Amino acid sequence: MAAEKAAEMASKNVAPTNAFAYAPAPESRSVVDIAPSYGLFIDGEFTDAAGGKVFKTVSPSTEEVLSEVAQAGAEDVDRAVRAARKAFEKWSALPGAERAKYLFRIARIIQERSRELAVLETLDNGKPIKETRDFDLPTVAAHFFYYAGWADKLGHAGYGADPRPLGVAGQIIPWNFPLMMLAWKIAPALATGNTVVLKPAETTPLSALFFADICRQAGLPKGVVNIITGDGSTGAELVAHPDVNKIAFTGSTGVGKAIARQLAGTDKRITLELGGKGANIVFDDAPVDQAVEGIVTGIFFNQGQVCCAGSRLLVQESVHDEVLDALKRRLSSLRIGDPLDKNTDLGAINSAEQLSRIQALAETGEAEGAERWSPACELPSAGYWFAPTLFTNVTQAHTVARDEIFGPVLSVLTFRTPEEAVAKANNSQYGLSAGIWTEKGSRILAVAGKLRAGVVWANTFNKFDPTSPFGGYKESGHGREGGRHGLEAYLDV
Repeated sequence: MAAEKAAEMASKNVAPTNAFAYAPAPESRSVVDIAPSYGLFIDGEFTDAAGGKVFKTVSPSTEEVLSEVAQAGAEDVDRAVRAARKAFEKWSALPGAERAKYLFRIARIIQERSRELAVLETLDNGKPIKETRDFDLPTVAAHFFYYAGWADKLGHAGYGADPRPLGVAGQIIPWNFPLMMLAWKIAPALATGNTVVLKPAETTPLSALFFADICRQAGLPKGVVNIITGDGSTGAELVAHPDVNKIAFTGSTGVGKAIARQLAGTDKRITLELGGKGANIVFDDAPVDQAVEGIVTGIFFNQGQVCCAGSRLLVQESVHDEVLDALKRRLSSLRIGDPLDKNTDLGAINSAEQLSRIQALAETGEAEGAERWSPACELPSAGYWFAPTLFTNVTQAHTVARDEIFGPVLSVLTFRTPEEAVAKANNSQYGLSAGIWTEKGSRILAVAGKLRAGVVWANTFNKFDPTSPFGGYKESGHGREGGRHGLEAYLDV
């Protein structure tokens, strides 16, 4: 009866009265000291931008201005690249074991400062503290530890007996996982003997600037890592610089295509990790409660602002109602609010611009006839917020089933046979991720082998390991990051 009552309340968009109540458990902001302004980190020192321009970085959950940050122009980008080129001569000549010492040192400092960095990331990004604390920071440290181990073993990585570094790597990272994307790019670049000029996203620059301080704390030679902050024009200057040997970009498919066109015909190496519209496939023999937890993790982790999010739920027709009822009950228990509260499940959307995009696409879904549902929840009055949302009665022609929303919005479709599930999962311009939920190991192997996705999870979702490569097909980009495969992108093989 209790389950029936909860299902009835969920269908009426009413929060269950017996929901657990949690007392506030806020993390202290006092563990992080944010300066009122930051310059560019070039050649081991913080410096003002040549043009003197600055921009503000804002906390998405409160719209509070956290700091002013320098806007790098063409002259600043050139200074950073020249510093990286000069440092490359000595850094690339170091024995791998010596480079490894710096990477190990950086990894240990990240662990020592993990609480500070987690609070900083939550303030600047908007994601819950339990995600930055329990996922982001451990993953960041793990990547530096992992690639430190490769630094003196490159001859055994399968890319020749004596693979050489490329030179200066220009790296552009997004705002959804600022520190983690930094680690994915900087760690293999340094392990292989390259030097780096990195541009963080303009809405989340602070953790990269704190990382610059970690580089100094670790004694990293000047110029090996340079951090230049700014908007898209700064990234464009970095991509176009003639003395950059490699571009690594994670971000939107549109920008990735523009970069690919610009670099076509040049000798610059490029890796692109772009958008996604991951399919999460639930078969009729899947354990429903476990699958529901995986569905929630797949799309509502980091407010759905994940390139590999399981944003398309494909449910076998015979269990559609059971799965949907359980999913609505689970969503009614999610806690939305202050990201610094350790009980919070969903934090704020990263920016006003991203919130507007999510709202527009959700409205399009309704206008096209899909049925929209959200649990009863009270959103904070300040900041950028969007309630967890389901769309049912969705077809493959609906915009919400085709376009990457990059928010806490799940589109639910059905299928009858494994062949239909594969066909619908692959019916996308993207090919980054997929999930399979079933108790049959043979079905997992059979379906996974037919899915055109770079990463396929079985009975789990959004699990990452530094030893495992990550990347996509089609408009999700090309190249791989992570694992042994992630070394190749920074080596002349």
